[in-house]
Amino acid sequence: MSVSEPTPGQEPAAEPADRPAATEPTPSAPAPAGPEQTVVEQPAADRGLPRAAGVALSVAVLLAVTATSAAVTVAVGKPDRAAHVAAAPAPATSASASASASPSPSPTPTPTPPAPPRPASTLQGSVSDGKHSGDLRYFLLPVPDNADPYGSPDGAMLSTDDLQAQYNDSVDIKEVLDSWGFKDAAGRTYRLRDGKTEVRSELKRFGRTDRAQGFADHSSYSSDSFDIDGVSNAKGYIFKPKQQAYTGALIGIGVVGDVVYEITVEVQGDPDKALLFDAMKRERDRLTNG
Repeated sequence: MSVSEPTPGQEPAAEPADRPAATEPTPSAPAPAGPEQTVVEQPAADRGLPRAAGVALSVAVLLAVTATSAAVTVAVGKPDRAAHVAAAPAPATSASASASASPSPSPTPTPTPPAPPRPASTLQGSVSDGKHSGDLRYFLLPVPDNADPYGSPDGAMLSTDDLQAQYNDSVDIKEVLDSWGFKDAAGRTYRLRDGKTEVRSELKRFGRTDRAQGFADHSSYSSDSFDIDGVSNAKGYIFKPKQQAYTGALIGIGVVGDVVYEITVEVQGDPDKALLFDAMKRERDRLTNG
C-alpha cells in the first residue's frame, strides 16, 4: 500500500502495506500533524501471507493468524479434482443361471450428517451516531451457515504485535496507528464448505470518526481501485492469478463511523467481484445496525 504525505491542515496519512509477490506493497505511514505532533514519514513495508497448501499463490493475500485461529493450510488454490470411481464390471453369468434371476439391489448411499450448530455468541455491542461500543468482535462479518470459522467462532482480538506481524521490521505500525488515535482491532476468517472460497474480516476502531475516515482514505494497494456496488465510502482491489489453478484475491476497504473494515476474499481462479460486493454489504450493515 502507498499513502501520500498530507499537506499542512490536512489529516495525516497512514498506510497498511501492499501485497508481496506479484503486487509488492510499499506503504509509507506518516503520523497526523497536530498542534503537538509532527508528521513522521514511515519507511516502506511488505506484507506477507502464508501459502495455500501445496500451491504457490501468484498474489499474496494478508491473513492475520492469531493465537486463537488455526493455521491457514486450506485447499483454496488447489485445482478441483473430482473423484472418479470406475464401475465394477458385471459378473459373468453361467449358462445354467436362471434367466429370471433378479439383480442385487444397489446399496443406498448414506447421507452426510449436517455439521453441528455453532454455539450462540455471548458478545455484546452497540452503535450510536457512528460510535461503536462494546466488544469489537461483535461487529465482525457474520459467518454464513455454509461456512466454518478458523479458531474461535467469535473471532479474535488483534494486538499491535499481531498487526505488526503483517509488516516488515522497518515499519513501526504501532506508532502509525497511535498517531491516528487507534483503539483496538479484531479479525475472523472463515471458509465455505465447498472448499473454494475463504473470507477474512478485519476491523480497526479509532477514537474519532474523522481519524477512522482519514486512515481509510489514505490506505491503498498497488492496483487500480474500483467502486463497491451498493456500498458508498468504500473501494476495492482485484488480484488475478497467473494460472486458473492458483488463488486470486479481492480486497475491500471501507469505513463506518469510527471503524475501518477490510474484507479479503480468496478464491480459486479469477475472482468474481460479486463475492466482494456481497461481503462488503453484509459487513457495512453489521457495523451500521449492530
